[in-house]
Amino acid sequence: MDRISSNRITKLEDNEIFVFGSNTQGAHGGGAARTAMNWGAVYGQAFGLQGKTFAIPTIDYTKSGKMAVSEIKKYVDKFLAFALEHKDKKFLVTEIGCGIAGFKIEEMAELFREALKDEYDNVYLPERFVNYLKS
Repeated sequence: MDRISSNRITKLEDNEIFVFGSNTQGAHGGGAARTAMNWGAVYGQAFGLQGKTFAIPTIDYTKSGKMAVSEIKKYVDKFLAFALEHKDKKFLVTEIGCGIAGFKIEEMAELFREALKDEYDNVYLPERFVNYLKS
């Protein structure tokens, strides 16, 4: 798999989508979520395509903060299904959940194992996710 997203995304091509970790309130105030606001992320929208971004919740501030990994997996699976249906777009996944949410690379990378398959040729994963999944 040579589909690696940059760990420092500062611009997007027309067909590129910035995939970031959000919270269940869609309060995009910090980390990659704040950056996503530059490309059309919608404040108050916790999941899905927003402008040139795609939000995947990893934090629930109404509960303990971190979401259960099994709950995040449901959102990742929905994202991957969306990516298959939108082959005209290139999805640049950030290290979702590994910043403010505080998950380990291994925990989040595992959720994207399916994306290593050839049919997900429009999904680009962070280098540390790929390195973990291939080790």
